[in-house]
Amino acid sequence: MCRNVQLNGVAHLVHPRQADARMLMYQHQKASERFDVIDLDPYGSPAPFLDAAVQAVSEGGLLCVTCTDMAVLAGNSGETCYSKYGAMALKSRACHEMALRIVLHSLDLRANCYQRFVVPLLSVSADFYVRVFVRVFMGQAKVKASASKQALVFQCVGCGTFHLQRLGKASGASGGRVKFSAACGPPVAPECEHCGQRHQLGGPLWAEPLHDLDFVGRVLEAVSTNPGRFHTSERIRGVLSVITEELPDVPLYYTLDQLSRTIRCSTPSLLQLRSALLHAGFRVSLSHACKNAVKTDAPSSALWDIMRCWGKECPVRRERLSETSPAFRILGVEPRLQADFTIREDANPSSRQRGLKRFQANPEANWGPRPRARPGGKAAGKAMERSRLHQNKRKEPAEDPVQRAARLKTFPCKRFKEGTCQRGDQCCYAHSSPAPEDRPETPYQNPPGPGVASGPGVD
Repeated sequence: MCRNVQLNGVAHLVHPRQADARMLMYQHQKASERFDVIDLDPYGSPAPFLDAAVQAVSEGGLLCVTCTDMAVLAGNSGETCYSKYGAMALKSRACHEMALRIVLHSLDLRANCYQRFVVPLLSVSADFYVRVFVRVFMGQAKVKASASKQALVFQCVGCGTFHLQRLGKASGASGGRVKFSAACGPPVAPECEHCGQRHQLGGPLWAEPLHDLDFVGRVLEAVSTNPGRFHTSERIRGVLSVITEELPDVPLYYTLDQLSRTIRCSTPSLLQLRSALLHAGFRVSLSHACKNAVKTDAPSSALWDIMRCWGKECPVRRERLSETSPAFRILGVEPRLQADFTIREDANPSSRQRGLKRFQANPEANWGPRPRARPGGKAAGKAMERSRLHQNKRKEPAEDPVQRAARLKTFPCKRFKEGTCQRGDQCCYAHSSPAPEDRPETPYQNPPGPGVASGPGVD
């Protein structure tokens, strides 16, 4: 780093430091010594650095956080997610957006300890990681509102229907004041109203908008004005365009395959389902976190009514369904809403019409994060390569078939002694009886049969 600073002539701007990142940020807690921008991009979880980062960033400064531990954030280890981020992650189709909201919840929770709060600018789920950009501010009154920005998630284990329950409630009071209190709930019954299954409880997570659309618009304009500045400008334009089309006030989403798999029917096209929701008077959008996502403000009852209508157009063989399955119970109710699947022009989003690069495919097989960096750099890498080459070096080489046959011929065939071996010369053991002088002496003889005297002095 020092050599690069000298080569680029930026010694008056860049001051490299080799130290523990947490201790360095803790040493810059004073308002006059805080950083304008902090970018956390460790291998795996940034959880150990969040507490120091929210204290070391300046008032209104930018905090960028990257998380590559998606297995934890996506619900594979809910208890590990709680220990790192203070929230339980659920396995669901909306796991990538849930991961973003868990990270924002963790940032806001740590900032609240120091009378600070976060304002998201941009939250992106891409490839095998999530990345959030937030601004950090000071304000005791705004910190009190943080509880009303967090929510728990009730998710049905059968049909996947989810409901959000805010942790706090903010209501108006006399004199223009805001009164904060605990929210009332839960929003669901012990059993799901659609399929009768139980609910899983996840969260808390961030329930407010993930992006500042004005900021996203300015970034999109800057990239579009100078497309040659970045090698990935096409992908940046596509992802940001989808973000501007997302419904900002609708947390989480459903997916096409999830809805159709639940009722065991063929999958409708994206335009057909979006058109049905628009005909019913609801809003609908895509999500940059999932290619076949359906983000809508329609209640779950209306969404399942639309799927029941689709199940009638593409009949489901109900005789094959179990009476306790979610599909049987959902299809056993007549829809109150009659869906219209006629394609509407506004059902096709602008980014899709323009053919933007919205969802990039993996460039190679097994695409994902590389192994953790090890001390020693290239030398350590060469040592690991040598260890791979010398694996199983103590293992004996495979025996030659001719040598094996010669070795086995030195042992007499037990079946030949019994008179049951029929292989003759093809037998891998020897059929010749050993000479008397070659026979080993047996110190112990078989015990005498019944009626035969035994003991000392008896021959």
